[in-house]
Amino acid sequence: MIALLLAVAAAPASAVPGPAADDGARVIRESRVDEREVDLEIASPALGGTAVVRLLLPTRWVERPDRTWPVLYLLHGCCETADYQGWTWFTDVEEFTADEDVLVVMPSGGPAGMYSPWWNFGARGAPDWERFHVTELRQILERGYRAGSSRAVAGVSMGGYGALAYAYRNPGTFGAAASFSGIPNTLFPGAPAVIKGLLVREGHNPYALWGDEVLDHRIWSAHNPFDHVDRLRGVGLYVSAGNGLTGPLDRPGAVDPLEPASLASSKSFTDRLAERGIAVTAHFYAGGTHDWPYWHRELRAAWPVLSAALGLEPGKSGA
Repeated sequence: MIALLLAVAAAPASAVPGPAADDGARVIRESRVDEREVDLEIASPALGGTAVVRLLLPTRWVERPDRTWPVLYLLHGCCETADYQGWTWFTDVEEFTADEDVLVVMPSGGPAGMYSPWWNFGARGAPDWERFHVTELRQILERGYRAGSSRAVAGVSMGGYGALAYAYRNPGTFGAAASFSGIPNTLFPGAPAVIKGLLVREGHNPYALWGDEVLDHRIWSAHNPFDHVDRLRGVGLYVSAGNGLTGPLDRPGAVDPLEPASLASSKSFTDRLAERGIAVTAHFYAGGTHDWPYWHRELRAAWPVLSAALGLEPGKSGA
């Protein structure tokens, strides 16, 4: 697979017999974007369709074919037109990780997939974004892209929720998790309305995800990081959010109604961690909207937590 990928580096895309997961999920197309960026189209039983994942290969990928690489998942937010491309479109993650021995993985999570298996009114089934990312994609990366067993995950907005949810729902899989403007307490007052509003905005039935937060409280709780903080003990944690008012990285007069909800949910989550004696690095800033300039900054701020879990040399990236 890797030899083929390198051989077709000059081609925009190639259909390849890609590596497969246990359930048959497999790469059906590779597209080389540039020297380090590779897009994988994956046929996924968990999703009942296909999704694209963008990889940033380590700079020393070619010269070190004998080794595996620690893996950093970066998850995007809801309703992003960029989807899996968001991190490379709106941040300098490619330049930032150029000196790091890490495989960066930026998967599609759907416009409002919520990084979750969908309840579908008891029918369950597709889409199951958690199984796609944590099982299918992980196995494909390990079998075809030299992914190692050290992993960290970070995300913005909906992806911030996803990072923490994946960490507690899959013990031992991620050594660190970072949430930037996420909703780590999905049952905090007002949070269910925000989540259901995003689902409606993207054309989904708002009850197909986890049902009703009151009538189906057990399902909501099973997917709420706040309710399961003890499972995060020993995981490196970073949580941040702004207050939604105009900040140093905003245009004049910018005000954001979504970021205060992220801030309130995030603070309740870190307060719960403190009550349980679980370590977390928190950064709650006055001024700052729900936007990429702040998440670009927060990736750097979270880097010591993430890189430690990945076994990377401290300070190498210049963070």
